[in-house]
Amino acid sequence: MSLDQTPYFDYDDEEKESEGKEMGFLDHLEELRWHLIRAAGAIVFFMVFAFVFIEDIYEGIILAPSKTDFWTYRMLCKLGDLVHAPGLCVEKLQFSLMSREVSGQFVMAFTSAAIIGLVFAFPYVFWEIWRFVVPGLKPSERKSARGAVFYVTLLFFSGVFFGYYVVSPMAINFLVNFQISKSIENQFDIGSYISLLATLTLACGVAFQLPVAIFVLTKIGVIGPQFMRTYRKHAVVVILIVAAVITPSPDVTSQILVAFPLYILYEVSIFISAREEKRKLAEEKLAL
Repeated sequence: MSLDQTPYFDYDDEEKESEGKEMGFLDHLEELRWHLIRAAGAIVFFMVFAFVFIEDIYEGIILAPSKTDFWTYRMLCKLGDLVHAPGLCVEKLQFSLMSREVSGQFVMAFTSAAIIGLVFAFPYVFWEIWRFVVPGLKPSERKSARGAVFYVTLLFFSGVFFGYYVVSPMAINFLVNFQISKSIENQFDIGSYISLLATLTLACGVAFQLPVAIFVLTKIGVIGPQFMRTYRKHAVVVILIVAAVITPSPDVTSQILVAFPLYILYEVSIFISAREEKRKLAEEKLAL
């Protein structure tokens, strides 16, 4: 994977023509303001759409990991049958969801719609920010960063899906079935459930941006492939710590499931960093 391939959401001809024009500080602020307004408009659009269909979204998406017929639990049961490990099958989730405030369900519907609006508008929001940044880059920098919106979006949604289908159900299964006494019933507030689900999915979406972050750091000379190879063992420790933070449960299986893809992304980041460093050295030789 490289950010110097596959152009995606490239800026338009009007922006290309204005590259060489000098803009004042207030002009930059005005341009940024309109980019942010359009980005906010996209978030509001998806937020309203989600709010209109909030009941279907709750039943089919948000509350799905709280039910034993969720896709992940069914796959675990099939895996358990395949490897003769019935313990993998999730047969019950011992908890119920409650709303203890008068405005609780309305507030959670509004909050959930806002989160969904932000997630689905993310590609457009990043594109608007990218359009503001691109004119200030050098031609060589624009060329090497071409396709940035595509890769950032791909990594973000990969992380979100991983958090939703892997991390969240594992964490929910562990936390709701953990009991210090059988006389204590698990009755969780809907806000607590939504907070857990949103935190895990969005945290994974952000964590999956590691290759992009390494590309940028290599580009500005802060980090390089040799550094990453030298401190690979230290990185593994950091990844395990991050996995422990992302997964609120002390379940080792959940933490390993999070740490493994992060380590793969770390190795991919070394490859990306090496390619970028090689390209920079080639450009420096040509400049001499």
